[in-house]
Amino acid sequence: MGASGIWRSLAAGLCGSAAHSGLMFLKSWMGWLPTFHPYEDLQQTLSHLVGGSVHPLIPWALSFLNGAVVLGILFGRTYHSLPGRSGAAKGFVFGIIGWILMGVLFFPVLGQGLFAAHAGLGVQPALFSLLMLLTYSVIMGTAYSAFRTRISSRSEITRDRIPNSTMKLTDSVAKARSGASRSKFP
Repeated sequence: MGASGIWRSLAAGLCGSAAHSGLMFLKSWMGWLPTFHPYEDLQQTLSHLVGGSVHPLIPWALSFLNGAVVLGILFGRTYHSLPGRSGAAKGFVFGIIGWILMGVLFFPVLGQGLFAAHAGLGVQPALFSLLMLLTYSVIMGTAYSAFRTRISSRSEITRDRIPNSTMKLTDSVAKARSGASRSKFP
């Protein structure tokens, strides 16, 4: 993955993280699942790990960093391997995989059990986390695909706009610099 692929991945991850943060803000504002607080649970787990108090913004920042950087780059690296024809479809598959991993690994570490079953809210936390991850990943996949298309279109347009005479001149200069073309003068 080149520099443009990394930037594309980071920008797409940032878009997904923004959508995720918006959904989490909406959850809080609307009072959905008032006893399900994954960020507070993460804060408590981090406090136990470091042996002290952890500021409430730390779990949000870690989530944003993870979504924008780590998962964004992972998505970019696996984009071609994911099934689906569109960025949204690839994002959907990525989200399902992430949801399974989160339900099996992340929630148990936070003391919530598999798929947050110990939260005492039935399947609602699992379904909300699925919605949360699909919002993130479908937006990220759509953005990544749009960035890929835009960059590809831009490079094709640039190549099409260069006149043939300029291309020939550029080739001649390159040959002269490499020593492939010898000057007639001493």
